Amino acid sequence: MSPMRVRRVDWLIGTTVLGALLTVWFLIAGLDAVLQFLRQLGHVGKNGFTVTDAALYVLVTFPRRLYENFGYATVIGGLLGLGGLAGSGELTALRAAGMSQLRIAASAAGVVAVLIVGVVILGETAAPWGDQQAQAMQLRQKGGAVGMAGSSGLWARDGNRVINAKASLLKEVKGHNQVELADVRVFTFADDGELTRLDWARGAQHDGRHWTLTGVRTTTLDAAGTHTTTAASAPWDAKLNPRVLEQSLVQPQYLPMRDLRRNIRYLESNGQSPGVYAVAFWTRALYPLNVLVLVLCAMPFAFGSLRSGGLGKRIFIGILIAIAWYFLQQAMINFGTVYGVPPLLANLLPATVLAIAAWFYFRRHR
Repeated sequence: MSPMRVRRVDWLIGTTVLGALLTVWFLIAGLDAVLQFLRQLGHVGKNGFTVTDAALYVLVTFPRRLYENFGYATVIGGLLGLGGLAGSGELTALRAAGMSQLRIAASAAGVVAVLIVGVVILGETAAPWGDQQAQAMQLRQKGGAVGMAGSSGLWARDGNRVINAKASLLKEVKGHNQVELADVRVFTFADDGELTRLDWARGAQHDGRHWTLTGVRTTTLDAAGTHTTTAASAPWDAKLNPRVLEQSLVQPQYLPMRDLRRNIRYLESNGQSPGVYAVAFWTRALYPLNVLVLVLCAMPFAFGSLRSGGLGKRIFIGILIAIAWYFLQQAMINFGTVYGVPPLLANLLPATVLAIAAWFYFRRHR
């Protein structure tokens, strides 16, 4: 087969798979969005929440739904695309012309590799931004005094004080989620609106009953000037509700990698386990690899039993593969968390297992 012929064949496979993948991708994400819109309609009328707010909530979270559903769409769409070529006899012709199964699968994976660049950018920009906006909408709907303001962090009003925390971290303590604030600033104002005190703390923790500030620097302002004191820790009589703060947090799996890395560094510098943030970071970092390996492992089904099967059978097989992959990945991550396996290794093991399985298959079916 000449080099020009190979490029034309790649174009044939790529466009076929691309059409099926995009169709499946937007159908899955669209169905997910519709179901979420129906759930949001249940909040209409509460604290001024309207149908427009429900639609806006779904709109800003749609990039994240695209990101989350891309992996499943690649499997189902890839099988549909190659299955269509198999049904028309074109895959048989390509095999007869000397094109290996690995070469055909690689052509399909090449389309995914191109798309995944845009998907990763989406997952690091529009998706986290949209989730922050959605979280702020939920807080307003619940009528709380806590708000999110993008890169400036969390803001809250506590009497004559305004509180700002650059980072809000979710920790698991004895099986329960616990909120920890980092880089905390507390502005205290007089009745006439004049700033009288500024407290800065490296962190703030809630022990179930009281708040405690750590690494505190307090600056008071009066007619004589400014006065600064420091303390390793200090009690904090804030009336912030930890449960409300927990609801204000964007879940770690929705944060961009730069924020995950920042939170990991903060926890490690304080001698704490990064926990869910490390798991989320490596899940995001290995996302392109996991998707590409999953596609390569799913494509062989288009050559065998799917050749004589129909559309429904291809979709069913694709769904089964995607579900099996999800449970395998979660099982390995949970296993790693329980037995202290590094998050990088726990996230890498499922892709390694599938890569080995694909290598043995394609070695036998050249």
